[in-house]
Order: sequence, then structure tokens, then C-alpha cells
Amino acid sequence: MSEYVMWFNQLGMNDVDRVGGKNASLGEMISNLSNAGVSVPNGFATTADAYREFLSQSGLDDKIHTALTALDVDDVNALAAEGKRIRQLVSDTPFPAALDKAIEDAYQQLVANNPDMAVAVRSSATAEDLPDASFAGQQESYLNVRGLESVKHHIREVFASLYNDRAIAYRVHQGFEHSEVALSAGVQQMVRSENGASGVMFTLDTESGFDGVVFLTSSYGLGEMVVQGAVNPDEFYVYKDGLRNGHKAILRRNLGSKAVKMVYSDQPDERVKIVDVAKQDSMRFSLTDADVEALAKQALIIEEHYGRPMDIEWGKDGDDGKLYILQARPETVKSRDAANVIERYMLREKSKVLCEGRSIGQRIGSGPVRVITDLSQMDRVQPGDVLVSDMTDPDWEPIMKRASAIVTNRGGRTCHAAIIARELGIPAVVGTGDATEMLKDGTAVTVSCAEGDTGFIYDGALKFEVVQNDVDDMPELPFKVMMNVGNPDRAFGFRAIPNDGVGLARLEFIINRMIGVHPRALLDFDELPADVRRSVERRIGGYASPRDYYIDKLVEGVSSIAAAFAPEKVIVRMSDFKSNEYAYLVGGHGYEPEEENPMLGFRGASRYVSESFRECFDMECEALKRVRDEMGLTNVEIMIPFVRTVGEAENVIELLAENGLRRGENGLRVIMMCELPANAVLADEFLVHFDGFSIGSNDLTQLTLGLDRDSGLVAHLFDERNAAVKKMLEMAINSCRKAGKYVGICGQGPSDHPDLAKWLVDQGIESVSLSPDSVMDTRMYFNTH
Repeated sequence: MSEYVMWFNQLGMNDVDRVGGKNASLGEMISNLSNAGVSVPNGFATTADAYREFLSQSGLDDKIHTALTALDVDDVNALAAEGKRIRQLVSDTPFPAALDKAIEDAYQQLVANNPDMAVAVRSSATAEDLPDASFAGQQESYLNVRGLESVKHHIREVFASLYNDRAIAYRVHQGFEHSEVALSAGVQQMVRSENGASGVMFTLDTESGFDGVVFLTSSYGLGEMVVQGAVNPDEFYVYKDGLRNGHKAILRRNLGSKAVKMVYSDQPDERVKIVDVAKQDSMRFSLTDADVEALAKQALIIEEHYGRPMDIEWGKDGDDGKLYILQARPETVKSRDAANVIERYMLREKSKVLCEGRSIGQRIGSGPVRVITDLSQMDRVQPGDVLVSDMTDPDWEPIMKRASAIVTNRGGRTCHAAIIARELGIPAVVGTGDATEMLKDGTAVTVSCAEGDTGFIYDGALKFEVVQNDVDDMPELPFKVMMNVGNPDRAFGFRAIPNDGVGLARLEFIINRMIGVHPRALLDFDELPADVRRSVERRIGGYASPRDYYIDKLVEGVSSIAAAFAPEKVIVRMSDFKSNEYAYLVGGHGYEPEEENPMLGFRGASRYVSESFRECFDMECEALKRVRDEMGLTNVEIMIPFVRTVGEAENVIELLAENGLRRGENGLRVIMMCELPANAVLADEFLVHFDGFSIGSNDLTQLTLGLDRDSGLVAHLFDERNAAVKKMLEMAINSCRKAGKYVGICGQGPSDHPDLAKWLVDQGIESVSLSPDSVMDTRMYFNTH
């Protein structure tokens, strides 16, 4: 178009030097992906030459060079003062006549059919969004800009934002010369997400680096609130292979509070404003499942085109209902992690939990709390402090790099604080709601993000350790090493440990962590006492009904584990809560008997076939059927625990079939948990009804030796290596081998005693399922014995 301005559809990724990474990427998508289903609003960009000419003709370049050469960027007060002075100089300087005319001509053409069109004016640095640099979020964006003079003013503001405090410091710390980086301003038609929704997508899991999913955040209104961390957004994980194969693909949904949103302002002196979200809207998801999958499909197209993990901003137009891509850039943190090194942080002690939120970084940090309410206090932050604030923005970067951990009241996994914490390699807990009130300045705390989706701030400086394992050249073993995984939050991370699938996924762990309500209470929701009903209501927001909540959450938990380990087998054990454990769930006391010895009471298969629990078991079956049939995750197999008699075994298999889960249909195997002496003694008879055994060494040991493993008085006698226990194990293994059926072990014994694992292998065990933290140690044991 001209040496100063270019339309997006004239641009491609070869134009990064001319218009920066962001604008070049917009052009690349409009030019190459529009016909493939990626929708990008039109617009134009000023060029790097235009920016450089603007600086040189006015003499700004010499003034800026002199000022920055003498600046110590680690002096946060001096940095703030000098940055402000430079930005003001740039903002106050008029454009050269030729650039001014080029901007006017392009703008008039853009708005020709809609003179009152709202546009966004965004920055695009020429060294930005390269695979080895993360300039994202350093420069400013301006929304709902209307009229030529306002557009020109905000382009100057974008130019000035190249000298934000964080941008100056980042260039110095990354070794970029200030003069090497130029700025392009993109002027793009606004998507009316103010009355729709917006957010961010990554084509991998931002915590574990697992690249089998699209991670998507969403909130009402303009997207700045999500990026800034001013709201706790909804979160979704979408399974890529499910999308590609035409299956239902949403693995997980987390309902965010979405308390506020940014919308257009009708006041002449402001472009946007922040308003409260109606309670009924915050209690439902901001996107439909169809929207989530449609966005994820666009993300897949973009990732496949660029050939690398991508970080994408999107908006849903509330007027036309369409979904648009607003930006796309390479993901620059997790995609650079060493794939051959597994690093695990593990707490060695615990204390009182002071507050909790969304965990970022899968690490642990500790130090004195430093509560900062605004940037005027930033010189109080010392190296090793735990930075606590309401939220952060790009101007906080110079002090964030001093922190051992970051904690914020607001924000989700794609907010500014989360992005910077990942870049810095430190843990962060965001969206706590009350950290600035609950954490007292100067007190020692430990920030743990190594326990799943929830991050915890513990009182005191706790002991923890960091374990690193190199997985290169890991030799093959003569048996399968599977894992016991009950927490869906950690499944994506556990996948990186060398494994042959999941030998035990406990459904009760999913119920406890993700649901927290007794299934019978959800079925009887309308008859619940008022206080219990209110407690349940707070949990089920966003789901169609209490029953749907239970089934959908089971589907989410199981499918998250199944997708993480696909195509390897994932053996899901149906719920095995004891009556006292079920009673602790919300509403549970009204449904559970008081038993003298719940360990030997109403549990496992006996519960499934009882009239009082039948509908609850039906819901478990419906969830498993949906995971296998609707989501295509046929690597899921079913395990039935605590089967006392052969008649009970027959009844459970019939019950599964009535619920559409028939052995052999669609490749389904049903495994029995061999954990009672009766199971080993009558192994041949039980195997008539099952496709194999998974040995539960915990219960088998206590029932063989006649002791309570929870009693400290006899705990010293509990040993899976006892000769009587080994005899039971040998009987079970031999029967399975004779019948040509699967046999594995999933109890704690092999995790605690590698020598027992070796004995089991000698007996012909097919797989050993271990706790994730013992997999590498067990592998090393077999390599040396």
C-alpha cells in the first residue's frame, strides 16, 4: 500500500521485520487460513520504517539513546521516572506529514461503510513473538477507538509504550539493543465481544507442557480483563485427537467467578469501562460446548499451519455470534522445556493452609510475604520475597523477577502474573480472592504449586526437595510399568514419566476432588435441607442439573486421565468409598449407615448391587459409557473392587451390561480387583466373569494376616512380603496365566518394596502399577538387579 502502511491481507510471516510478529501473523492467517475456517477481522499496520522515520525526523532517537545508555534498569525508581519521561516525549511528538497522510487514507478506507466503526489499536514489536523471545503484553493495546484523530493519538501511545518499564528492562536482560526493536501499530476492526465473550487459547497445557490438548480461557466482555488477570475466567481443556476424529472433545471445565467485565463506554472522556456481571451470568459458563470446540478447531488449524505450539487470543461477537481470532503467536515457555528431563518438586512437611487459588508452575517457593498494593511500594520487594498483590501488569516485571513466588487475589492461568511466573520459572498462585488480607507482611510462607490445579500457601518455611530424572536411554523392562493416578489435575504432568498406562485410576478420588457431594444427595436435591441445598447449589453452577453435574464431572475426570495416557490402557476402578468416607461428602450423613468396621462393610460390589445405591452406580456407568462411546477413549477399562462372592461377581457383570457396558463390546475389558483371600482361593471361578485380575495388595495383606492396617498397635506386622500373602499372590497369578487373562498389581506394596516387584515379575505378573513418585526408582532398581 505504501512504505508507511500495509493492509493485513498484504502481509505474511516474511514481514516480521516490516510490521512485527503480531501484525505479520494476522496477515499470515488472513492470507492463508481464511478458507480453512480461521476468522480474523480486517485491518492495517504501520511499518517499522514509519516508526523509525518518526523517531529520526523529530530527533527522538538520539534523546532516547542517550537517556537509556545511562539508565540502571535494576534501580526500579530510576527506571520508572525515565520511562515515563521518554513515553511523554513520544506521545507529544506529531507524525511526519507523509505518515500522517498514509494513516488517514488507510483509516478512511477501513471505515468507508461504517464511519462510526470501533477499532482496536495494538502494538507489534519487530523482535516480538519470535520463538526465543516473549515480548507479549509489554506494549499497550487500546480498544473502542473511534475517529481519525483518536486513532492517530493512540498510534502514538502505542509507539510510546515501547518504553514501558517492563519493556525496557526485558530488552536489557535479554540482550536486545533498544535500537534493534521497532514498533508497528495494528489498526483492526473491533469484535463486539463486549456483549459476547473473549479469552486466550494455548495449543498445549501451560502447566505440564502436554501437547495433546488445547487449553482455553473465557470470560464475558472485552479480552483485556482476562489478559490482565482482573477476572477469574472459565477454563476448558479440549482433546485434540477427539476433535480430529469427530468425537466430543471437552475434557474438563472449570467455572470461573467472572465477577466483572469490560465493555464500551458511552462517555466522551473514556473508551471502555468495567461493570459487574449479573450473578446468574457468572454462575454459568461464558461459552457453550459448541463454541469451545469450534474455537479449539481454529486453534488446531493455526498450530498445524505454523508447525509449533501457539498462544492465541480470540473474541466472540455478541452481535453476529461468530468466533474470531484476534492474535496468534508462538508459545515461548513450555515448548522450550527439555523433554528428556523430568523435574519434580515435593513437599516433605505440611502446615496450616493460609489461602489457596489456581496453581501456576508446578514448583514450590518460600520466603517472607511482601504485600504490595501499588507500584510506589515496589522498592520494598527484596530478592527471595513472596510477592503478594491484588493483580499485576507489565509495569511490575522489574520487581517480579526478585520474587521466590507470586500470589494474587485475581486472575486465571493465562493472566499476566501467570505468564511472567512461567517465564521466570517460579511458582504462582492466582485468583485466591483474599491473599492480600490473609497473608501478613513479613511472615514466612511456603507457596506450593506441586499438588495439582490448586495452589496452596502454607504457614512457615517448609522443607521440600527437587528431584530431576533424565529419561533418555531408559532400557526396556520385562513387564509393564503402569501408574496409579487418581488426580486428573496431575495426569498431564504424570504422562511425561516413562509408563505403560494407568493400572489404577480411583473413581472415588475424582468424586472427592471434583464433585464433593454424595451422589444420592444430588439425586434427591429438591428434598435436601435448606443449608445442604445451598452448599450443593454453590458447586453445581454451570451444569444443567444436579444429576448432570455428577455425571459430567465424572466424565471430565476420567477422560482427562484417559486422554493424557492414550493410547495406553487406563484401568478405572469404580467407586470404592467406605460408608464413613461417603458420609463426609456434602449431604452424606443422611444416607450412610454407621458401621463398626467400615473397612469390611458396605463397599465395593455389595454396594453396587444394592437397591439403595443402584441409581448412583447407574450414574457411574453412564459416565464411563460416555467416555468410551461419545469421546472415543476406548483405552478406558473397568475394574470392580471388593467382590466377595462369585454370585456377586455375576450380578455386577449383569448390571454393567444393563447400563451398556458389555464385556468385549467395543473392546471393553472388565477387570476384577483381587484383594480378598476368597478371590485368590476361587480365582478360577471368578475369572469366568472377568477379563483378568488387578491385585490389590493392601487389602489382600490385611485380610490374609487378619490385621487392621490403620491400627498403630499392629502396623509393624503389615508386610506384603509375608509368606502367606505371597502364597495368595502366587495363586492369583497362576490362575490368570492358566486362563490366558490379564494379571497386574496396583497395591502400594511394589511402590514401597522394589524387591517385591521383582518377585512378582519372576512369578509372571504382566504389569506393576506404581505411585508416580516411585516409578523412576523402581526402574532404576531393575536396571541394577
